[in-house]
Amino acid sequence: MRCTSFSSFSLSLEDALHLLQRFLYSSNQIKQIHTVLLTSNALVASRWKTKCVYNTLIRSYLTTGEYKTSLALFTHMLASHVQPNNLTFPSLIKAACSSFSVSYGVALHGQALKRGFLWDPFVQTSFVRFYGEVGDLESSRKMFDDILNPCVVACNSLLDACGRNGEMDYAFEYFQRMPVTDVVSWTTVINGFSKKGLHAKALMVFGEMIQNERAVITPNEATFVSVLSSCANFDQGGIRLGKQIHGYVMSKEIILTTTLGTALLDMYGKAGDLEMALTIFDQIRDKKICAWNAIISALASNGRPKQALEMFEMMKSSYVHPNGITLLAILTACARSKLVDLGIQLFSSICSEYKIIPTSEHYGCVVDLIGRAGLLVDAANFIQSLPFEPDASVLGALLGACKIHENTELGNTVGKQLIGLQPQHCGQYVALSTFNALDSNWSEAEKMRKAMIEAGIRKIPAYSVLT
Repeated sequence: MRCTSFSSFSLSLEDALHLLQRFLYSSNQIKQIHTVLLTSNALVASRWKTKCVYNTLIRSYLTTGEYKTSLALFTHMLASHVQPNNLTFPSLIKAACSSFSVSYGVALHGQALKRGFLWDPFVQTSFVRFYGEVGDLESSRKMFDDILNPCVVACNSLLDACGRNGEMDYAFEYFQRMPVTDVVSWTTVINGFSKKGLHAKALMVFGEMIQNERAVITPNEATFVSVLSSCANFDQGGIRLGKQIHGYVMSKEIILTTTLGTALLDMYGKAGDLEMALTIFDQIRDKKICAWNAIISALASNGRPKQALEMFEMMKSSYVHPNGITLLAILTACARSKLVDLGIQLFSSICSEYKIIPTSEHYGCVVDLIGRAGLLVDAANFIQSLPFEPDASVLGALLGACKIHENTELGNTVGKQLIGLQPQHCGQYVALSTFNALDSNWSEAEKMRKAMIEAGIRKIPAYSVLT
């Protein structure tokens, strides 16, 4: 099929609007239409129609992920003396947010205020979401407070802003006071609790959603993904609920998208049910990187490291490029198989070939890889060679290896370094006390316990839903 080309045409503004709507998701066609409009001077024909075309172009580039072009168009719009309207700003604010351009978002705030559009509820709601996403919860809440009679969309934007910034107590309190809620409201609260690690609360809210007496709220894919994340990270009760959700998905013949399929796969992987995880993986039609990462991680963490490495080769054969999460899973697989040389080789080649910049978490995995094989001196030397001061994830990996191989001397040295980094972390004191007890050094073990008490630290008790 021949690609549609507009390079030899001149377009009226009406035609341009029609074509932009038609090719909303096609980057190449949008660029061609834009080029024709510029070369034919059509954008100076009518102020009202030109304004509509600019708004549509801004939205079109936003849809295709070309956020900076959307923002540049606004500058061109003002330079051409075309006045924006209230419909111009929501797309621009979203573009500023998606491109992580905080300064441009603040500048848009000033433009909206200057031109009298800051009191438009759609513009206000867009700013509530923008400030929430860039981490300025105070400005987000202030903007929300200025909205007269906020609709459910505005309320949901506030819930999302609070959730993103860890203020789930306030979010849940406000959610309970909302006169009208929808599936987005419920899902936002569930997701907020799940992201903060409050999985019991996430599952509780999901239960209330299902049994809601005020209105029938049907969960959507985003709801299931958030709930399944909590199911995967909770206890056996969470796994049972996750299996029920899986049954519901099957009974409704819901297509397993990459996102939903990966959530199910991750849950079964963390539950150790690899056969079901592999079955889910096979059922996902469009296998994106997140699905490959989940199955590789599941295999690596559940005693099948060689199969995880085979899956990695299959992923590359499918022309899916690995990312930082893939690298973590591969290093884990090599560590579990004690394939030190292969792990180091893959670490170097993956970073080089796919332009992955290693983080401290990756270096921690390399330390774990070397240390698990019993090469504790080599692991310590590797840490010494790092271009930065080792953090808790790197030192913690070496401490774990010392514990596996009962090297109390090195373990004590590393443990004291960790206490220096995390003086309020109970785990470091407990680990050091355990090392000294293993070495029958009871006085040092007791000293660690006393230091823990004097620092006002107490061991976090295990949690059970049965108590």
